[in-house]
Amino acid sequence: MGSGMWSTDVYDAADRYRRATGKSAFAYSDSGARVVHPALDPRDAMRESRDSDEHPQSTPVAVLFDVTGSMGHVPRTLQAKLPQLLGLLQRQGYARDPQIMFGAIGDATCDRVPLQVGQFESDNRMDDDLGRIVLEGGGGGQMMESYELALYFMARHTVTDSWEKRGRRGYLFIIGDELAYPKVKAAEVTRRIGGNLREDVPLRQIVDEVTRRWDTYYLLPAGSHYAGNRKVLDFWRGLLGQNTLELDDLDAVCETIALTVGLGEQAIDLDTGLRDLDRAGSTATGTVSKALARLGGTGRRTEATRLPANRTSGGGVVRL
Repeated sequence: MGSGMWSTDVYDAADRYRRATGKSAFAYSDSGARVVHPALDPRDAMRESRDSDEHPQSTPVAVLFDVTGSMGHVPRTLQAKLPQLLGLLQRQGYARDPQIMFGAIGDATCDRVPLQVGQFESDNRMDDDLGRIVLEGGGGGQMMESYELALYFMARHTVTDSWEKRGRRGYLFIIGDELAYPKVKAAEVTRRIGGNLREDVPLRQIVDEVTRRWDTYYLLPAGSHYAGNRKVLDFWRGLLGQNTLELDDLDAVCETIALTVGLGEQAIDLDTGLRDLDRAGSTATGTVSKALARLGGTGRRTEATRLPANRTSGGGVVRL
C-alpha cells in the first residue's frame, strides 16, 4: 500500500459532486451500515507502509480516533480538513513521502464495530477509507473505550519500511476523551483481530511495545464530553508523558498533527510552523502553539540526521 499521489483537485471534484447530489462523505455509515467495511476490517489483517520507486522514503502516519458519543464528529472534521493536512506534510516538506492510515475506535465490550483500520495510503484512497468508517456513536458509558485494542493492533499488526530499513519510528495519533481499559483482553483480540493470543496483555506492556516503533500522541480536543478532564489527562500523561496534548479547538486537529510530524522530522521548529499557519490564513495558530509548547519544539526521531526541509524560501503566501 501507499502508492499514488494525493491530488487536491480530485478531492475537490469529489466534494463538489457530493454537494451537487446531496451525498454524504460518510455514505457507508450514513446509509445505515452497522458492520465494519471489508476494507477496514482488522481481522487477520496486517497494515503495511512500504517504500517504492515512487515513494522511496516512506513516512508512516497513523490517525486513530474515538467515534463514540461526543467524539463522533471527529472524522467529519478530519475529512473536511484533509487537504490542509496533506498540504503541510507534502508541499511544505514537513515529511518525506507521507503515507497516512485512518482508523476508528469504539468499545469492544458493547459496540458492534469497536475497531476499524484502513490502509497506509499516499493518494486519495485515504479519503475513501475515511468515508468507509462506521460512526457507531456507542460506547459503554463508563469513561473507558478500547484504546488498548487499537494499540495492540498498531504494535503487532503493522509493518513499516521506515522502521525495518531505517530504524525510524512512525507517527501514531490517538484522538479521544476517555481512558483505556487496563489490559488487552485475549478474548477480544481473538474475536476482533484474530491470532492466537493466549493471555491478556497489561496496558503498560502494550504501550511500551507501541512506542518502540511509533512516536505516539494522545490528543484530547475541546467539544468532547471529557475535554479538560484531569483524570483523563493524568491517565494518558502517565502513559505517554508530554505527548498527551490538549486542543482548545477540534478544527485544529489536522494542523496539530502536521506540525507535530514536522517537528519530529526536524523539518521545522515550532516558530516556523506557526508562521506557516499564519501565512496560510489558518485560524488554528493559537491552539497549535499552546498544544505543542509542551513538546519544546525539538525533533524526537531515532535518526539524528536532519531531513532537508524542501521549503519555499522567503515570505509570501503558503499554499496548503
